[in-house]
This record gives sequence, structure tokens and C-alpha cells, in this order.
Amino acid sequence: MRTLIVLRHAKAAHIPGLADRERPLTDRGERDARRAGDEIRAAGLGPDAVLCSPALRTKRTAELAFPDLDISYERDIYEAYPEELLELVRRAAPDLGTIVLCGHNPGVHELALGLAGGDYGFRPGAFAVIGVESAWADLQPGEGRLLSRWDPKEGPSED
Repeated sequence: MRTLIVLRHAKAAHIPGLADRERPLTDRGERDARRAGDEIRAAGLGPDAVLCSPALRTKRTAELAFPDLDISYERDIYEAYPEELLELVRRAAPDLGTIVLCGHNPGVHELALGLAGGDYGFRPGAFAVIGVESAWADLQPGEGRLLSRWDPKEGPSED
């Protein structure tokens, strides 16, 4: 089984006049990003690849969550629809067992729901762990199984 971890960037600041792509994380966002990485490691999930939007808030989230991993910054994740995010996952190398996709709502939330269903929110810093049987290249909506999810305000949830 392969594992896709869909991670929404942590809490970002709203600064008047600052371009959306340049929004930094708040102090809480920095803490939550580290906690998300800690939770992922505590669950025994060692990502083989991290695909991340190039926006400052997603870059910082991924850097704090996965300080020892190389991160691939993918322009196509920023402002992507769930179908575009799924296409990016399909292009992943077939030998990768666990992939993290770090991006933005509503795309990441809709991707997680589209792959594995469920009825839950997706606050900043939240992630969903989705198990998939098919090869990355063959992944289709509805083929995943929600294994767990984590919300920085609520903690872990087993589904």
C-alpha cells in the first residue's frame, strides 16, 4: 500500500499590502507546522517525497515539519484545483511509498475528500493520511482510504 499525506499549510498572517504568495506563518503556525511533522513521524510515516507549493507559508510549513528532507517546490500546487493536484501525484515516481503534498485550501481538502471521502474540516496545519492500493500513475478519485487525520486544535482522529 502507498500513503499520501495531504497537508494544509499552517496558520498564516494577513498583512495588508503583502502579496498572497509572501504571507508568512504566524507564531502559532510555526508551532503547528512543527507539531504536524512530529505527529507524522510519531505515526511511523517516513515520507519519501515532499511536494510543496512555492508560497512562503507552505514552504515554511514543509521546512518546519520535515527539516531533514529535500522538498520539491511545485509551482502547480499554488491555487490548484483538486484534479490538478491529483495529476501531480500521478506523476510521482512509482517507487515512492509515502508522499506528502503540502498546499492550500480548498484544493488540498477537496483532494483528500475526493480520494477517500469523509466529512471533516481542514484547518490550517491539518493533514489527512490516505492509503492507496493502486500505483500513483493509476490513482483515481474514490480509490483511497482515510487512515487518519490530524488537526492542530483537535489532535489526532482515527477513521
